[in-house]
Amino acid sequence: MDKERVFTLSQITQHKSKQDCWILINGRVLDVTKFLEEHPGGEEVLIESAGKDATKEFEDIGHSKAAKNLLLKYQVGYIQGYKIPDESELDLNLVTDSLKETKAKEMKAFVIKEDSQPKYMVFVEYFVPFLIAAFFLYYRYLTGNLQL
Repeated sequence: MDKERVFTLSQITQHKSKQDCWILINGRVLDVTKFLEEHPGGEEVLIESAGKDATKEFEDIGHSKAAKNLLLKYQVGYIQGYKIPDESELDLNLVTDSLKETKAKEMKAFVIKEDSQPKYMVFVEYFVPFLIAAFFLYYRYLTGNLQL
């Protein structure tokens, strides 16, 4: 089919069965009938969104780049009123998407700082209070103030 074919929303809503399943994602009309059995989330997810705009659901799940590339494979056209991007806009969108992914990865990263405290201080922090308590109890035992 021609990928630049234009459909109305009423035409898309007619394709909402297991035998004929179309969805709308980001202005693209997709015929996912052959993909129903392959879908990792199960065919029910796609059938539930059949004949509707599933952009929000698609974006909320956080699909991989491979999944986003599959959109082009199953695309049969565009929704009426959608501006078809030209080649330069597609390249710009790919660059923008990769920048967003890079920023998202940077935000998830964390830095492990060097511990400024020497290693023997950990021993001192735990052993010295224990040692003081032991001496106190021994002193009380020797003076006879400790009742056992």
